[in-house]
Amino acid sequence: MVDSEERSSEAAEVRMGVMRLARRLRAEREPGELTLGRSSALGRLERDGPTTASALAAAERVTPQTMARIVQHLLDAGLAERTPDPVDRRATLIRITEAGSSRVLADRSRREAWLAQAMDELTDVERELLVLAARLLDRLADAPS
Repeated sequence: MVDSEERSSEAAEVRMGVMRLARRLRAEREPGELTLGRSSALGRLERDGPTTASALAAAERVTPQTMARIVQHLLDAGLAERTPDPVDRRATLIRITEAGSSRVLADRSRREAWLAQAMDELTDVERELLVLAARLLDRLADAPS
């Protein structure tokens, strides 16, 4: 059985590794790219499809006011657009545009190319463990607070 001090130490090591990798992946972005919040919201729209601004705020775990600013920037930049909700005509959905999709896919491709190259330095077993760890990290990201 693992004691709480050891678990805390493990948690700190995972946090530091994840944070260092996240910083490194951000460094692979083109200068002048979107902020992290804008990029994350745009990526979610690309993955999950059209949604309301309030649902997007909840999914991104930001306040509705923060998401309103993010969405406005994406709209102004032509990366997203408002469309009527086909189910509830009173509601408006935020949808990624073709330009937004192109931006997300190019950014994702650039960062994944760097990561794939870096992973070439790992053994087959290390790569398999890393993929398993990524799946576990994804599960942890959805854990309740």
